[in-house]
Amino acid sequence: MDHIEDNEQFAGLSVSKGIEKPPMVNPYAIRRPKRRQYTVHEYVEGILKGDISILSQAVTLVESTNADHYAVAQEVIEKCLPYSGNAIRIGITGVPGAGKSTFIEALGTYLVGKGNKLAVLAIDPSSERSKGSILGDKTRMEELSASKQAFIRPSPSSGSLGGVARKTRETSILCEAAGFNMVFIETVGVGQSETAAHSMVDFFLLLQLTGAGDELQGIKRGIMEMADAIVINKAEGNNIDKAKLAQRQLKNALHLFPPHESGWEPQVLTCSAFHKTGMEEIWKMVEEYMAFTKANGSFGAKRKKQNKYWMYESINEQLKNNFYNNPVISGKLADFEQRVLRDEISSFSAAQKLLDEYFKAKG
Repeated sequence: MDHIEDNEQFAGLSVSKGIEKPPMVNPYAIRRPKRRQYTVHEYVEGILKGDISILSQAVTLVESTNADHYAVAQEVIEKCLPYSGNAIRIGITGVPGAGKSTFIEALGTYLVGKGNKLAVLAIDPSSERSKGSILGDKTRMEELSASKQAFIRPSPSSGSLGGVARKTRETSILCEAAGFNMVFIETVGVGQSETAAHSMVDFFLLLQLTGAGDELQGIKRGIMEMADAIVINKAEGNNIDKAKLAQRQLKNALHLFPPHESGWEPQVLTCSAFHKTGMEEIWKMVEEYMAFTKANGSFGAKRKKQNKYWMYESINEQLKNNFYNNPVISGKLADFEQRVLRDEISSFSAAQKLLDEYFKAKG
């Protein structure tokens, strides 16, 4: 008797037995085999053969915060370094809504069509609250992401610009070793990320909009000074005249800035990424820049300067990580934070005391 209601004294009442409790895990689900871990030699061999699957896994190692993953990633990068350095590195930035993804797809499709292999490393904005990231560049670049000659890798910024910039540079080394002769680095927007991107590319392109009426406003002077070219997007339909006006204004504005160390005079061009017009002219300009800077030696000098910059950036990043991961510091950090909030100690004094504790623990 499963239920008391089935007793004869409760004639007329009955309760159905129901069904058995279903299993917690779907028995029909396909159990995927656990992805095997490659050795450093296997990673390097796969990357040099151009295996996209192994390249993707190596990039995941680079992006990982796991200390063991970091150690393996650094070994892989070091062994791939001699095979890198042969790609053209281009940084692409612009105000939100300027059409960076559409532009990258248009220019990327044009380059892939000419037989090039292109890697697009897009630093995607992360939420400061949830630290979540949409990572939507692959969905915005449908045509380019379908090409076997293209590799698109969005990376969440996660609030740590220095860490992401270093990882982006390391990822570009792996992509170059894998045979990609073009590397695009798309930045979050107009801000500090541009300085980081500028320090890892050969050519820095600022994408600008037309029709705002005040094209020069909202563009930081520092970004304008860094740009090797400004491209005015969405020069189509009724916007063509406005684009030409913006082009004249920006050309005049560029004359007010100090000349580039390379001697290159930044150019201002127009295009329509949506209609894929102007791509040939833009790429011709990039080729002229590459030829000009290689001829006068500034191309090689710039790359050496960048390598030096990233050595110091890596030192800063590792010192910072080491400080915060130190058990002595992590145990006292919350206490000092509360004392600062209660105005018992100044921010600067708290920082100095914590640093003193850190060096005492290390020494």
